[in-house]
Amino acid sequence: MSDDRLRSRPTAGDRLDTLLSGEPPETPTAIEAVREAALEALDDDATAFLTGGAGGDRTMDHNRTAFERYRIVPRMLRDVTDRDHSVDLLGSTLRTPLLLAPVGIQTNYHDEGEIATARAARSLEVPMIVSSVASHSLEAIAEAVGDGTLWFQLYPSSDDAITESFLRRAEAAGYEAVVVTVDAHVMGWRESTLDRGYLPFLDGEGIENYLTDPAFRDGLDEPPEADVDSAIDHFSAVFGHSAFDWDDLERVAESTDLPVLVKGILHPRDALTAVERGADGVVVSNHGGRQIDNALAALEALPGVVDAVDGRIPVLFDSGVRRGADAFVAMALGADAVAVGRPYLYGLAVDGESGVRSVLSNLLADLDATLALAGHTSWETVDRTTIRETTSR
Repeated sequence: MSDDRLRSRPTAGDRLDTLLSGEPPETPTAIEAVREAALEALDDDATAFLTGGAGGDRTMDHNRTAFERYRIVPRMLRDVTDRDHSVDLLGSTLRTPLLLAPVGIQTNYHDEGEIATARAARSLEVPMIVSSVASHSLEAIAEAVGDGTLWFQLYPSSDDAITESFLRRAEAAGYEAVVVTVDAHVMGWRESTLDRGYLPFLDGEGIENYLTDPAFRDGLDEPPEADVDSAIDHFSAVFGHSAFDWDDLERVAESTDLPVLVKGILHPRDALTAVERGADGVVVSNHGGRQIDNALAALEALPGVVDAVDGRIPVLFDSGVRRGADAFVAMALGADAVAVGRPYLYGLAVDGESGVRSVLSNLLADLDATLALAGHTSWETVDRTTIRETTSR
């Protein structure tokens, strides 16, 4: 990315100028208000799918509570006029450390789904991680965004041929990295959707990448267009891989020239093993609290993983980020980049592409203001000395 493009990024001042123009924004600035508007726009099934966590939602609650234990310690009387948010990651320079976390079945929230999200991300130069269970094929999403930065999130299949085919398709479509999710080898116990009997995959939602995949179609007696019910049954049989282990991960890493990151790491020993087995990065994440109830907050796990990896590969973070100050804390604890999930989905539900763009613009501006007000001009000086852990809440 050119220096001119990096310097042209929206700043807190640019966004504030827009917000202070005399007209209220169509999408609220407070993420809680965007969430409320989103839930008003969605039906009960989509609301349950978006907002629910595993079990009693305790992991989801832990993710938010963990941020409350840290306070930013600002430094004063520093020139913060020129700020550079760029980060070097996997051989590329990104204009921001923020990424869009992979979320499937986005047509649950807006008719255009991932297409709208990807266009908004492209307009702000924010990388997007596209889910295996997107509502649109990975090729269609890539075509819609042109030269935007896309990574592909892979759910390993119990059919190795499908996993291999997904990798080849991601390479051909111009994706720049593969993010292997390893914390969803079985489905989480999600009471909010179980009580509603809402299992979108069984209705054929979120399986477009499979229906369009040659290896998947080879396993069908009839093409999906002729027998969609059998295709859904086949998806149920091959989705997920409860036996996926470190040997399998190593084979995935060896079978593609794309950087491979492992998403769902909470234990330092797992992070070390990922390094040893050829991973190019790890993502500290508990799936936004959707997989296992009463698990460690992702933010609580972050310092231990960062220390274990010790700079050998990048450490990314997601789960619980709602504001710029949250992302700042994660970066201070050692994250190389931070992914957000539910916030942009709230924007998608409220106003499609424009809603996603508004939420992301606010996050970027909030992060820029936080960096400046904390007394920093780049991420190079943001470390654990810039925050303080406290037991008070």
